[in-house]
Amino acid sequence: MKKSSWTTGITATAAAAASMLALTACGGTAEQDEAQPAPTQTASEAAAAPATPSESSGMDMGMGMDHGSGGMAGHNPEGGPPPEGIETAPEPTYPVDSTVVLTADHMPGMAGSEATITGAFDTTAYSVSYTPTDGGEPVVDHKWVVHEELEDPGEAPLPAGTEVVLNADHMPGMDGAEATIESSTQETVYMVDTTIDGMEMTNHKWFVESELQPAE
Repeated sequence: MKKSSWTTGITATAAAAASMLALTACGGTAEQDEAQPAPTQTASEAAAAPATPSESSGMDMGMGMDHGSGGMAGHNPEGGPPPEGIETAPEPTYPVDSTVVLTADHMPGMAGSEATITGAFDTTAYSVSYTPTDGGEPVVDHKWVVHEELEDPGEAPLPAGTEVVLNADHMPGMDGAEATIESSTQETVYMVDTTIDGMEMTNHKWFVESELQPAE
């Protein structure tokens, strides 16, 4: 009987110890589960998720900044009269009121648009690079500025590399800006009325003759 009691005691003790080990193991698993990091968002989920207000603001700030070679941003749809002193072309290829097709790509949507000639002039047209006076990004190879839109320019044509001051307001920050002449042409220069990407533009300046084709 003593042997039986001793065996029973050992069995009970072993069972209690096993129970404690089991409880300890379960406790450790719960703590580890709590310490696990939250699942990360996949690339596809991140792409599908809507942007936060701050992210949207950042993306918006990066748009519409391509001022470059005469983009639409800030362009005045009312071109106004031609500059003082410019000479009207006596026998232009495209007379006033004739319809033409634009082949230039000064701005998106321009090439292929129809236009009506509102003026034709004998002058020198320049492509210029300049930094706007309003703090805007530098503009490279802007087409076109005519000789009569330069401050005290002297005799035309001016060679490439000549530094000039602009007296034109085709774009914000252009008037009064210091510029460098990139190239020039003495083709007939035209003003036109046209619609580009839904924007109606009157007396838009400028196109040279090689940038126009007769409308069919």
